[in-house]
This record gives sequence, structure tokens and C-alpha cells, in this order.
Amino acid sequence: MRRCTLLFATLLLLFSQWAAADYRIGVSIARVDDNFMTYVRNGLEDAARKEKVQIQFEDAQGDVVRQLNQIQGFLGQKVDAVIVLPVDTAATANMTRAAVEAKIPLVYVNRHPDERVLPKGVVTVASNDVEAGQLQMRYLAQRLAGKGKIAIILGDLAQNSTHDRTEGVKQVLKDYPGIKIVEQQSAEWQRNKGMDLTSNWLLAGTGFDAIVANNDEMAIGAAMALQQAGKAKGEIAIVGIDGLPDGLAAIKRGMLAASVFQDPKAQASSALQAAIKMIKGEPVEADVWVPFQLITPDQVAVFEQHYK
Repeated sequence: MRRCTLLFATLLLLFSQWAAADYRIGVSIARVDDNFMTYVRNGLEDAARKEKVQIQFEDAQGDVVRQLNQIQGFLGQKVDAVIVLPVDTAATANMTRAAVEAKIPLVYVNRHPDERVLPKGVVTVASNDVEAGQLQMRYLAQRLAGKGKIAIILGDLAQNSTHDRTEGVKQVLKDYPGIKIVEQQSAEWQRNKGMDLTSNWLLAGTGFDAIVANNDEMAIGAAMALQQAGKAKGEIAIVGIDGLPDGLAAIKRGMLAASVFQDPKAQASSALQAAIKMIKGEPVEADVWVPFQLITPDQVAVFEQHYK
């Protein structure tokens, strides 16, 4: 009996919190155990508390079909808006279509769908990934004095952010004919795979002066492989992207030469604001861009403030 009473009280509390909220928003995160996505989720929770918005989170666990089902579930519940961090940027068309047909606002966050032009009622809040690659390579080109061999560690090949970040690197390389790409393979955003990939390159006798990684996790993995191989810190310059606490710590320890800051808190708060504006019928940009920023060793303390 007591257990039933407690259960009823818990359900009543949840209902009262839900009812007290100004709006209800469903959020599907591609993979909640991903380091960067954890910060996006935390940012959404913080922003929702400030705005008195009730958020229901779902973990897509890297599964496109699961994520589509989650979106359809939110639409069936008639939430006020939906926010999605997509599993696969090439597989968002059905989600977009379903939201438009239901006339419920949809915000894609962090990853821009492959469809560059989205219908009315659907917006994207992200950062321009080409810009991130450009910032990485300009920094490295100066460090290498315009000459050398580089290896590129790619993220998940299903994500346009992987393509765009790498494209940014290659755009800058057009101005530096003395810098050559000797390796380019995917480590799927993961530290352990970045480590294994770099170890394999070293075992194969591949020589390079720098490594450009599409994110910090893979960059840290590469640095760990170089340490295991007896390379001195900084002997091979490594640059990542994200600027999360682990990446900042790696720069301080000399494992990474630099990184590029992608602001998860700003992406999250901007996504929530965009959703609220659309719910209210207020105008909002179709694409909201949160700028990237280069992080050099002397600037680490400035970026650490984002996580305090």
C-alpha cells in the first residue's frame, strides 16, 4: 500500500511539474553517452529551467529508426516543439516531413541536415564546420612554416560535419602547396579508435609532422598513441575540435597543440530560444550559426570559464 502511495505521489509531482511549465518540448539526442552531446543536453536542461519549459529527453542510441520513432512519438503527444540532435544528417527528411505535417516546430541542433534548405517551421542551430577546419589548418600551416606532411583523422563518415571540417582543412591547404596529406581515415569520433588508427600508421612506417583530427577525442587518442611510441610531446603537432574540458586539459599538458572551440551551451540555449520563438509565432532565422573559436595554449584559461 505504501509503495502504491509513493508511486502515486511521484506521478502527481511529475504531472504538476509538467502542467506548470509554459511549454512542452520533446528532445531526441543521437547518443547521450557521447561526450559533446552530454554538454548539449546539460545546456538544454539549464536553458529549459530558466525559461520554465518542460523537456522530455530520449536517447536514440545511434539508431536512425529509433530516432524517427521518438520524433513520431513526440508529435503524437502533441508537444509544443521538437528538438533533434540527428543520428545521421542524411536521414532527417522523414522527421522534417512528419513535423511539418503535424504543424509542430522542429529545431535541429549541433548537426545540420544534409538538406541545406529546410521548409518553414524547421530551423537548424549549429556551427559552421568548414570554418572549424579552416581555423585548424591555418594554425598548423603557420606552425609548420608552410611545409610538411599531415594525417587527417576523420569523424563518422555518415555526418556532414566530418566532410565539412575536412573540406575546411583542404581549402586552406590550397594556399600551402608545401604541405601534403599522407593519410586520411575515420576513427568515428572515438578516442580509442583514434589511438588504434595512429598506432597502425606508425607501425606501417608512415611519417607525418602533424595530425588534424575532426574532434578532440580522436586527437587525444592520437596523442596517446604517439606517447606509447616514444614520441616527445609536441614533436608531432595535433589539433582537434570541440574544446571540452578533456581537450583543454590535453592542451595544458602539451598533448594537443591547439583545438577549436565549439560552444555546446550556446548551441543548446539558441536551439531552445528558436523553439520558443516558433511556438509563439515569432520570426526566426532558418540557420542560426554559433561561431567557432581557435584555442591556443595561452588561451586555455579563458575557455575553461565556460565549464565553471
